[in-house]
Amino acid sequence: MSGVFTLTSTEREPVLTAELAALTERHRQACPPYRRILDAVGAAPPYERLADLPWLPVRLFKTHELSSVPPEQVFRVLTSSGTTGQQPSRVYLDREAAASQTRMLAATVKEVLGERRLPMLVVDSRSVVRDPTLSARGAGVLGMMNFGRDHTFVLDEHGRVDAEAVKGFLARHGAQRFLIFGFTFMAWLYLRDLGADLSHGVLIHSGGWKRLAEQAIGNAEFRRLLAAECGLREVHNFYGMVEQIGTVFLEGPDGDGLYCPDFADVVIRDPETWQEAPPGVPGLIEVVSTLPTSYPGHVLLTEDMGVVRGVDDGFWPGKRFEVLGRLPRAEARGCSDTFGQG
Repeated sequence: MSGVFTLTSTEREPVLTAELAALTERHRQACPPYRRILDAVGAAPPYERLADLPWLPVRLFKTHELSSVPPEQVFRVLTSSGTTGQQPSRVYLDREAAASQTRMLAATVKEVLGERRLPMLVVDSRSVVRDPTLSARGAGVLGMMNFGRDHTFVLDEHGRVDAEAVKGFLARHGAQRFLIFGFTFMAWLYLRDLGADLSHGVLIHSGGWKRLAEQAIGNAEFRRLLAAECGLREVHNFYGMVEQIGTVFLEGPDGDGLYCPDFADVVIRDPETWQEAPPGVPGLIEVVSTLPTSYPGHVLLTEDMGVVRGVDDGFWPGKRFEVLGRLPRAEARGCSDTFGQG
């Protein structure tokens, strides 16, 4: 079987542990602030398991400049969508890392879209990709547009549904498979009200569930109502972040959880003991990926709570997990404080 969802958890663990241990030492040599952090916490090989690798709090990328390449080799600096008044994360990519993340994102998305570019309906306004500062939302839309063609935006420049544009798109493409991309809340807000048959669509969506959670809408209900109200049955949520750009954890076709591509994994940590929590026990999500080669973002403790729902028992092999929501702010700060100022 080709693709990026091929390794069982048992096969993945030693391969990733070895690659990430090597990456840890590479970043230790190349990034002095990272070396100081590792020295301060006494991190040293050998690392027997993924859970033994030293992690960084994801918030550190908002406060520290962490790069493992000389300034002249920095090809692109990515910034996250810091909420108002918050410092955005800064991620430094050289050409090799930028090419690698683009390639692996494509390989992951192709698992559900196939090789050919599909006609694409974007649940947003075109203005979101015209903003020169390019918000995380705009960057997300632009990134996904690489996988589509005949891009048609559901909203006009004023944020209102452009019924004529949608009607024209469906007249051209509605009888064959097409791609729909939008942030979760936008998809929920606008797709059901289109009054359109989207049964040949494949929806890929991501983003915070906060506003939906306030309406008591969970993933199962989200999928059920989209199927009932517009015939949309191919739905894939994904989880990812700018600090590990190119790595996305993709929802399986059955909506039974998020899966890890072969070059990545998750560790759920007990927020009291920092030990790995067993399947079924919630904790903080740590994301690991071999893609961050130009900055030490390969082992990151997020500020999101999650739980492993199963291992090697779903549509794809590996861990199957669910994101439960954000840690309260004060607790999240406590996580970052674990590493002090490095």
